[in-house]
Amino acid sequence: MNRRIPFVPGELRVVDTLPAFFGPGQPLRDTPVSPRENIAALFYDKHPYWLPLPGDSSMMLPGIYNNTLGRGGPEGVTDVFGIEWEWVESAGGSIVRPGEPLLKNANEWKDKIKIPDIDAWDWAGEAEKTKLDWRVSNMVTLVNGFWFERLVSFMDFAPAAMALIDEDQKDAVKALFEAMTDLAIRLVDKFCAYWPSLDGFNIHDDWAAQKAPFFSQEVARELFVPYMKALNDHIHAKGRYVTLHSCGHGEDRIQCFIEAGFDGWDPQTMNDTHKLWDDYGDKICISVVPEPFDPAAAGEEEQRRRGREFARRFCRPGKPAQLGFYAGPALTPAFTEAVYIESREIFAR
Repeated sequence: MNRRIPFVPGELRVVDTLPAFFGPGQPLRDTPVSPRENIAALFYDKHPYWLPLPGDSSMMLPGIYNNTLGRGGPEGVTDVFGIEWEWVESAGGSIVRPGEPLLKNANEWKDKIKIPDIDAWDWAGEAEKTKLDWRVSNMVTLVNGFWFERLVSFMDFAPAAMALIDEDQKDAVKALFEAMTDLAIRLVDKFCAYWPSLDGFNIHDDWAAQKAPFFSQEVARELFVPYMKALNDHIHAKGRYVTLHSCGHGEDRIQCFIEAGFDGWDPQTMNDTHKLWDDYGDKICISVVPEPFDPAAAGEEEQRRRGREFARRFCRPGKPAQLGFYAGPALTPAFTEAVYIESREIFAR
């Protein structure tokens, strides 16, 4: 790819508005390559044309997954395992309906959990309804994941956490995770077959609370990393990239994410994303959150200055970052435009 194309102001011309997974759509500018091509350069060459911005990638969450293995929407849903999900308006998401969990002990799973026959699902009909925008990098986001979040949905949180360290349940947990990983691999094959232009997968598995991870690194390496790696190796063999969505203060488990083969992680703001990039940015692409500021108190020139400084700090061929969308209000048009201009000039040298 020819990244030495110099920046020209005409690139800033807005030619369309891109759809957004959350919030308002992002402007599509007259860039030298599409955002999709830029994300490919990020993950496969580690040398993008500009530092990728929120909106350069698009999340796809088709009903064929969300209403069977996901959490549904405001109307609520019962998934393929019989788990009832209720919408919580204040949280903007769904939780398992309180009451008796499906499993009281992980050893019960083979008797109570039936792995769905996804070959019987109407994949062709869903593909006809759900189209991809080729201008952006398209990922399918697999909410609930296949490991800890899935176990919590079956058992509730405290019993699931205990099952990870209970010697009488550990083998059953491993067998369940192996079955869930096999299901995930078959899902990947379906998504690649029915959406051939799909670029990547975003896997969910929350590992931490506000201040610390839920389990030790030793537990993570034994019970999660091997199954994550099996799935990620399969995704890579399909020619796609894979990113992780894992909420909470999980920075102490980043080595596990790297060992599992994830190409990128979007940490929440309780993590030190600057230090994560410093220490691990050459091994996994970090979505870096800028230093917070109040847009109402910072003029446009101040916002642009901050954007330029952010780009100078985090634009390095071989160790590129993404602009973390968890920055929220700080991602003003002036800030993101300055990041784009400065990063274009840096990566074109």
